[in-house]
Amino acid sequence: MEPIVDAPVRASLLLVEDDRELGPLLVEVLGDVYDVTLARDGQAGLHRALTSEPDVLVVDRGLPGIEGLDLVARLRRSGVRAPVLVLTARGTVQDRVDGLDAGAEDYLVKPFDVAELLARLRALLRRHTDTSDVLDVAGASFDVRNRHVTRDHGVVDLTAREADLLEVLARHPRRVFTREELIQLVFGGDVEPNTVDSYVHYLRDKLGRTTIQTVHGLGYRLGPA
Repeated sequence: MEPIVDAPVRASLLLVEDDRELGPLLVEVLGDVYDVTLARDGQAGLHRALTSEPDVLVVDRGLPGIEGLDLVARLRRSGVRAPVLVLTARGTVQDRVDGLDAGAEDYLVKPFDVAELLARLRALLRRHTDTSDVLDVAGASFDVRNRHVTRDHGVVDLTAREADLLEVLARHPRRVFTREELIQLVFGGDVEPNTVDSYVHYLRDKLGRTTIQTVHGLGYRLGPA
């Protein structure tokens, strides 16, 4: 496989992959784009993520030491906010949902195309770096990095998926997003349309019914301030 040069700015990438053939191959391919560090088990991945502060992570699921989704969850609990792409052979809808709910931003199933992997990593880094940390949501303050909303009555904590959905809507407050668009932007594709509806319901329960507006026949947008 020939190396693919795909990004003008190098960022640091932590690859947590125990496959003895795939790991070094990905290091070679991604090394022309990113400063890549390889960890071969979950424990090493946890240590490197906490000490080296990578810009983005690619994590396998079936890892020795600490399973991949457990690793992602531990990183989130430890305050690591770098975007995570889960790379795995487990490709059912429930597998994807589990990965996203654990705190990963994207989920790519093996076998995969390297060009698609690079594109997804670019998208993750754009979303993570080209942002402000605090957004206005219906008169409340949404702390994107720490995933909570501050209102008059206190602080409301959000799950990773809830925060991702709210961030997409809050960064484009006048735009109506279709379910299909939100499936791609928030959930990385391959989830049922009613998954979007469910997370809208969760956010309304936490933040109020008017936080997200339903535009009938079109989709959703941020509610009025």
